[in-house]
Amino acid sequence: MTELELLAPAKDLETGIAAITHGADAVYIAAQKFGAREKAGNPIKDIAELCRFAHAYHARVYITVNTIIYDNEIDEVQELIHEIYNASADAIIIQDFAILAMDIPPIAIHASTQMHNIDPNHINFLEKNGVSRIVLPRELNLGEISNIRSKTKAELEFFVHGALCVSYSGQCYMSYLLSGRSANRGACAQPCRLAYDLVDETGNVLVKNKHLLSLKDLNLSSHLANLIGAGITSFKIEGRLKDVAYVKNITAHYSNLLNQFISLNSQYKRASSGKCSYSFTPDPERTFNRGFTTHFIDGRKPNQASINTPKSVGKRIGMVDRIYRNYFCINSAETIHNGDGLCFFNSQDQLEGFRVNKVEGNKIFPNQKTTDLAIETTIYRNEDFELEQILNRKSAERKVDCNIDLYISANFIKLYIRDEDGVSAFIEFPNGFDKAKNPNHLDAIENQLRKTGDTIFNVNRVNIECSTEAPFIPTSIINSARRDLTLQFLSKRIEAHRRHLRDKTTTTATVPNPILSYKANVANKASRDFLLNHGAKSIEPAFEVTRPKGEVELMVTRYCIKHELGLCPSKQGAKPTGQLFLKNDHRLFPLVFDCKNCVMKVIQPNK
Repeated sequence: MTELELLAPAKDLETGIAAITHGADAVYIAAQKFGAREKAGNPIKDIAELCRFAHAYHARVYITVNTIIYDNEIDEVQELIHEIYNASADAIIIQDFAILAMDIPPIAIHASTQMHNIDPNHINFLEKNGVSRIVLPRELNLGEISNIRSKTKAELEFFVHGALCVSYSGQCYMSYLLSGRSANRGACAQPCRLAYDLVDETGNVLVKNKHLLSLKDLNLSSHLANLIGAGITSFKIEGRLKDVAYVKNITAHYSNLLNQFISLNSQYKRASSGKCSYSFTPDPERTFNRGFTTHFIDGRKPNQASINTPKSVGKRIGMVDRIYRNYFCINSAETIHNGDGLCFFNSQDQLEGFRVNKVEGNKIFPNQKTTDLAIETTIYRNEDFELEQILNRKSAERKVDCNIDLYISANFIKLYIRDEDGVSAFIEFPNGFDKAKNPNHLDAIENQLRKTGDTIFNVNRVNIECSTEAPFIPTSIINSARRDLTLQFLSKRIEAHRRHLRDKTTTTATVPNPILSYKANVANKASRDFLLNHGAKSIEPAFEVTRPKGEVELMVTRYCIKHELGLCPSKQGAKPTGQLFLKNDHRLFPLVFDCKNCVMKVIQPNK
C-alpha cells in the first residue's frame, strides 16, 4: 500500500504541534542555524520535543539544513547534524554537497529544491550518493514529473500550496547583488516583490511601477489526484514564516483532500496515524494569499502574477452596491464581521484597505474614509476576524483509535490496550476487591475506561471478560489504572516509531555536468572536493564567494513577463518588442528571452 504524506511548515515548536494536530503527516522546521529562512530558527530542545509529539502519531520531522555553507562553518554544521540526529529527527533537507561527504550519523537526507532538481541525471547522481528524497522544482508540469518518476527510485516531494519564488530555487542571486542578503543563505530580501518599470531599448516605458516579478500563490487543491498519478507521494505546503493560524487552516484543508482521495482509492493510505476533527471549515481563501495560480502544472498559462500588489488580497466577498457618507452597501453572500479587514483596488489599481467598525445587514461602516471607493468595486476580505479568533484557540483534535480489553479473574486484573497500528501495552494488578453490589458495576467500569480525556487516544471498544464474581473497583482505582496504561501506551507508540535511516555507501557516480558554473553554489572546499572526486573538471565558486564576470544571470525563470502581458511573439502572435529592461531605482536589468527553451533571464545591470 502506498503511503501519502502531507508535509506542513513550522516556524517554531507551537506551529509544528499545531500542524500535526491539524492533519500533517510530517513537518519541516529549522534548527538554530543553516535553514533557508534565517528568521525561523529553533533550539535543539524544541526539535526534540516536537519529534516526541510527532512520533506519537508516527508523523515525521524533517530539519532544514539547506543553506550553502562557508569553509569556517563545516565543523559547526557537522556537529549540528549530530545533534539533530540525537534529537530523533527523521531527516535533514540539504542544499550543500559538502554534507554528502561529512562524517555524520545515518540520518535520511532529502535534496532541497534549492539543489535545482530538474534533470533526471542530476537526480540519479544525488540518489546514488545517499539522497532518499528529491524535492522537485515548483515549475514542473505533470509530464515532466512523470518522466522524472520513471527514471529514479527516490521519493518525490512537490509543493502544492503557498508563496512562489519567481526564479528557479537556488538560482536567484538578485537579493545578494542588491542588498548583500543571499537567498542561498536564508536571507532573501525578496526583490521579486518590488515594483519595476518595464522599459524598451529606446527608454519608452511600457509598464510603470508594477510588481512584474511578484507571482500569485500556488494552489494545487484540484490537482492532488493528478500529482499522485504522476508519482508524487509527499505534498508540501510552503510557509515557514507563516503564522500558526495559516498553518492550521491550510494543513486541515489539504488533509481533508487527501482523506477524500484515499476514501475512493484503497491502495493508498496516510503516512501517519490518527483522525482529525475541526472546530472550523478549512478554506485557503480565508487566510493570507495573493490570489491563486496553478503555475505550470498544466502548462503555461497567463495571469500568474499579482502585478498590482505583493500583499495579501484574500477572498472576494462581493461588490459595492451603494455608497453613503459613513458607510457603503455590499452585495455579498458572505457574512462580514466587526473587525474584519477589507480591501479593494482603487482607480489607480492600488490596493487600499480598512477595518470594519460596524456591520448592519449589508451596510458596512469602515474605520476610515474610503474616498476612492466606487459602485461595482470588488471587495475582498484579507483579514477574517472570526476565523482568526477560532484558529488562535484550540481548533482541532487528533485521536488514534484503540481498543481496551479488561480481564478479571479471582486473583488478578489485567488491562490491555491496542491501537490501529498494532501497538499494544498492558498493566496488571491484584484483585483484592469486594464483590460488587451493583449489577451494573461493569458498565460503570466500561464508561470510565472510555474516558481518555486529553490524551491522543480514542477508545472504539471496551471488552470486559470476568471469570469470577464482578468485583467493586473504586472509580479512583479505575481512573488511575487507565492513566498508567495510556502513559505507558504513549511511550510504546513513540518507541515503535521507525526512522528511515540512510545506508552508508560509497559510490563512483559521476556528476552529469563536469563543467560547473557559479550556479552550482559551491561555497566551500569540502563541496568542491566532493564534486571533483565525482568527475567535475571545472568549478566556479558560488556567487556569494566570488562575483562572476561577464553577462551574469541573476534569475532564470519559467515565468515570462512577455507572456503575462500578452507580448509573446511565438505563443501570442505579438509584434517583436526589441530589448526590454526592468527598471528600479535607476538600475536597468536587461531581460533575455530564451524562446527556444521558453525561459526568461534577468541579467545583472551594466555598471
